[in-house]
Amino acid sequence: MDKVLIRELRIETVIGIYEWEKQIHQSLLIDLDMAWNNRPAADSDDYQFALCYETVSNRLTALITEKPIELIETVAEMVANCVMTEFNVPWVKVKVMKPGAIPSAAAVGVEIERGYA
Repeated sequence: MDKVLIRELRIETVIGIYEWEKQIHQSLLIDLDMAWNNRPAADSDDYQFALCYETVSNRLTALITEKPIELIETVAEMVANCVMTEFNVPWVKVKVMKPGAIPSAAAVGVEIERGYA
């Protein structure tokens, strides 16, 4: 299976369940593995057949920053749904990390897989 990867997409947004978190922006780091047939783009060297990671990244940034969200689980589902429906990706693995969420860990996070490879 071919994949298009995005690693550590940093998005600054309002995320969290506590009142103080709803008053500030915090970083989320998002990793994506997206099933995509890369052969047509590779064989033709034609961008129109590629999954544009810049377009995906920009769309996800807009989606996640449009309103406050409480849970990183919600972010993961939003990302998976967006990528699959708007970009016609049949399978996606999404990892959402929230750095500094607890003092004793570098980050906390969730990882989900949706669709069929």
